[in-house]
Amino acid sequence: MSRRTPRLFAAALAVGALLLGGCAEKTSNDTPAAGGSSAAAFPVTVGKLTLDKRPEKIVSLSPSATEMLFAIGAGKQVTAVDDQSNYPAEAPKSDLSGFQPNAEAIAGKSPDLVVLSNDTNKIVDQLTTLKIPVLLTPAATTLDDTYQQLTDLGKLTGHPAEADAVTKKMKDDIAALTKDLPQRAKKLTYYHELGPELYSATSKTFIGSIYALAGLENIADPADADGKNGGYPQLSQEVIVKANPDFVFLADTKCCKQNADTVKARSGWAGVTAVKNNQVVALDDDIASRWGPRVVDLLKAIVDATAKVPA
Repeated sequence: MSRRTPRLFAAALAVGALLLGGCAEKTSNDTPAAGGSSAAAFPVTVGKLTLDKRPEKIVSLSPSATEMLFAIGAGKQVTAVDDQSNYPAEAPKSDLSGFQPNAEAIAGKSPDLVVLSNDTNKIVDQLTTLKIPVLLTPAATTLDDTYQQLTDLGKLTGHPAEADAVTKKMKDDIAALTKDLPQRAKKLTYYHELGPELYSATSKTFIGSIYALAGLENIADPADADGKNGGYPQLSQEVIVKANPDFVFLADTKCCKQNADTVKARSGWAGVTAVKNNQVVALDDDIASRWGPRVVDLLKAIVDATAKVPA
């Protein structure tokens, strides 16, 4: 994955652009063979977009949307995805960019549906002028947003039943992961690292909401109490060391080669509880930055890590 700056990363999550257990992973190979696909009636309408027939040449310029499309069984209808869409492996990766979308390049794929997560350079208007149907799926701020996007994609691709099944499984898996969390007299604290520049995410972000499900307290919250940083403040080494988090979760393991050893080597960090107790957790960068079905895997990674601490 090419390295995105923290500011771009935050913008991708907050404006236009968030597992290792198998409890939520669904690709075109393991989605339910429900009758929804053949029974789906067209035309269908989602918001202002109406499709007269099932799209067979879908272009996805959002890694999260790509994961959703394959999860609901629409993978065979996807003919091109952006250069950041690396999951599932069979996704037809191209040189198209979701960060700097080019209408001419997109049109060259002859799509009958384009799925975007942001409207950079007013790309929606450009594609609409070319009479190319576009669905804008902005970055989720809540799990309900994720569920709604799955539902919308299910309707538009002719896979409503499969989308419903994926959503139900996500809800069931999340409920199972959170129902027996230990009751702690004091919440465990954590620091979520977007990059070695020490950008983080507060509880008001989608990522933060996943940690909240696990019952954790976010040390980044005071750094953006007024929300002026959009939920993605840059912390200082001193602030983090002073906060002394119980856990450090690294979402920069692929891009920036961060790990427990590199964290321990930082000035003053050797005395942080998370470091002393071997509670520096390496996450998958991609899973931790997308809001598709694999958010369940992110939650599982968090729950499994914190479960090792006695209540």
